Amino acid sequence: MKLPEDIKKIIVFRALQLGDMLCHIPAMRALRQAYPRASITLAGLPWAKSFTERFNHYFDDFVWFPGYPGLPEQQPVNPILFTSFLNKVQNRNYDLALQMQGDGSIVNAVVELFNAQHTAGFFPPGDYAPNLEYFMPYPDEGSEIERHIRLMEYLGIPSQGVDLEFPLNKHDQQDYELLKLHLHPKKYICIHPGSRGSWRQWPTDHFAAIADYAAACDFEIIITGTKDEADIVQEVIDRMQKPAINLAGKTSIGAIAILIKDAYALISNCTGVSHIAAAFKTPSIVISMDGEPERWGPINKDIHHTINWLKQADFEQVFEQAKDLLHTPSS
Repeated sequence: MKLPEDIKKIIVFRALQLGDMLCHIPAMRALRQAYPRASITLAGLPWAKSFTERFNHYFDDFVWFPGYPGLPEQQPVNPILFTSFLNKVQNRNYDLALQMQGDGSIVNAVVELFNAQHTAGFFPPGDYAPNLEYFMPYPDEGSEIERHIRLMEYLGIPSQGVDLEFPLNKHDQQDYELLKLHLHPKKYICIHPGSRGSWRQWPTDHFAAIADYAAACDFEIIITGTKDEADIVQEVIDRMQKPAINLAGKTSIGAIAILIKDAYALISNCTGVSHIAAAFKTPSIVISMDGEPERWGPINKDIHHTINWLKQADFEQVFEQAKDLLHTPSS
């Protein structure tokens, strides 16, 4: 192993949203296998405290990262809160700080301030790297999952596979039961038309057309979304000829995960729910509106179909794939 074997305290920096966080879990699985007795802390956005609780077999602690100028997934930057965060992290005397935010632009300087004994991660090729022993040039190709596994391997930590995970708990089941849906597993389709940013959302009439076809094939149609996505969910329903169940703003993330786990298939934009479907091996059609389908799309191409809408904006092609999927016997 390139890293020291006696590491006891690790802090991982990844202040991103759900889908991005799920993509680095295979790397965390490898890290935990390599350091089974280490205490691993996640420094992330406020919502991610619940993420560490769900993945408590990989994370032992959470510290809220209050933002920094120029970083994505930005929060309002408060210099006082950032100084307090930095003091807390520095005083914990971590053995290892892992920068897993991205290519390291801006954030490498922040992670260096954590004052860990060792710092590792990515750096932009041809740009400044804190050290070349533990920092590798950012691989601007391949899936997000594989990029972080490559970082682990660069550090001498063997891969434990590329499979995603989404652990369920009793609270998820309770949240699901409160919906009183009485659905039959594999007899319904989940449609998730929302996404962070309107520019990443496939047209609602396209979602509606596929939902109507699925309904004509005797599937119940469940349309999910956050409270903020209620309008786009209602727009899809308004454009449909068949009935659908509107769950916008009515579900916890755990309840949505159960819905996806037991669904025949998921139709969505390239967003967090597509990674949940990948974790449960629920077949899916994922519309990529950001031009990076190879990075963010599911790895298993046999049951997941990712369409790069920016290169081929052809609804008929997507519709034919949906028809094939809906007439494929479920496993």
